[in-house]
Amino acid sequence: MMNPAQPTSIQIVSPDPHWREEFRQIAVQLRQALGSQALRIDHIGSTAVAGLPAKDRIDIQITVSALTSAIEQAIEQSGYPRVPTIDHDHLPAGGPTDPTEWQKWLFKSPEGKRPANIHVRLQGRANQRYALLFRDYLRAHPMAAQTYAQIKQVLARLHPDDIDAYYDVKDPVCDLILQAAELWATACNWHPAESDA
Repeated sequence: MMNPAQPTSIQIVSPDPHWREEFRQIAVQLRQALGSQALRIDHIGSTAVAGLPAKDRIDIQITVSALTSAIEQAIEQSGYPRVPTIDHDHLPAGGPTDPTEWQKWLFKSPEGKRPANIHVRLQGRANQRYALLFRDYLRAHPMAAQTYAQIKQVLARLHPDDIDAYYDVKDPVCDLILQAAELWATACNWHPAESDA
């Protein structure tokens, strides 16, 4: 669900070398607010993959051991209101069916602040791993990343004002990519690197 204060038109823009530094600025603020409550703070999504076109919105994953009111308050006091209508990620076909594996909290930047999505997910859950593995696979496989970019660009062109149609196609495409990523992860014994912040 989009923030009503932000434009609903989907636009995929050229890669911006500033995205990494913009993530760092937000992450420093979140780390100061959360301290050790945040087990990890990672740059995820397309803006975390060098050279990948993306929506101009920084996606950040905060990994926690529990979803607590203290975490919610700290993020909101940092200027990112929670989107209470979004409390889980989509369930990939063939993925774990336990809904707790896909539980999350989402916070978004208000109008006038650098556009960002803050995803708070639980350590060790399927959706927390998904975001990191998906990112790392695209970083290691530029051809897959560029094919993914082409799909997003076509979807944005065909459905610029229909966020549901965009994600109805994009989510299963991501799940297909993740299947290849899982094979890669097994072959190279992948584990997430140190937290980004």
